Formats: sequence, structure tokens, C-alpha cells
Amino acid sequence: MKEVIILIAEIVNIFHDLLLDITKSLGLVLTDKDLHFWVIGIIGIIGFSIVQDAFRLLARYSITAISFTYTFTMIVIIVFAIEIQQQITGRGKMDFIDAVVGLWGFLLFFAVYVFIRLIILGIKKWGTTSKAKKDRTTRYNA
Repeated sequence: MKEVIILIAEIVNIFHDLLLDITKSLGLVLTDKDLHFWVIGIIGIIGFSIVQDAFRLLARYSITAISFTYTFTMIVIIVFAIEIQQQITGRGKMDFIDAVVGLWGFLLFFAVYVFIRLIILGIKKWGTTSKAKKDRTTRYNA
């Protein structure tokens, strides 16, 4: 995992230097802070647009789908932050498999949640259907 983070950092550094060179060749004088302002702003608004459209689509079907997507994204960030923290502090070994296993843990617990929720919805639906049948029978026999 350390190698992956180093590779990502190297790609970001190359992209950073390339952007600074391009802006200088265009005659723009951008500081590092200016570059961060523009790049993160543009990435953020593009990301927002994609997420907005995806969540609108998911909202047609289920708020649970939106909650799952948001929570899963949050868990991914937390898992990788923990792994990076372990590398920095030396408390534990930074390992990609640890991150994957942690995400599988969340997916398993979420599957159990969905299963329980489906059982509860099934019981409620069964109860409503039984009551409706009883009401129809009572009306016709009266």
C-alpha cells in the first residue's frame, strides 16, 4: 500500500509541476495556493455535478441507496486515513488488504441491516394484507 500511495503522490507531483509550467508559459503567475484554488475548485464542481446527478437518479428508487453511497464513501476515506496514520506513527503496518477487509466488514454489516429491514417490511406488508382480507370478509358477510 505504501508503494501505491507513493505512486499516487508522484503522479500528483508531476501533474502539479506540469500545471505550473503551463501557467507560466501562458504568462500567468500563479502561486501554489492559486493553483490549489483553481484545481480543487474545478475538481470539486465536476464531482458535485456527477454526485448530484447520481443521487437524483438514486432518489427515484431509495433514500437508503443514497445513504449507503455516502456512508461507503466516508468509510473508504476513514479506512485509508487509518492506514496512512499507521504508516506515519509506526503503530501497525500499512497494508492494502487491511483496508479491503475493513470495507468488507462494512458491506457485511450493511447486508445484515438490509436483510433485517426486508424481514420487517415483509412482516408489515403481510400484516397489512391480512387485515385487508379480514376487512373485506367482514364487509361481505355482514
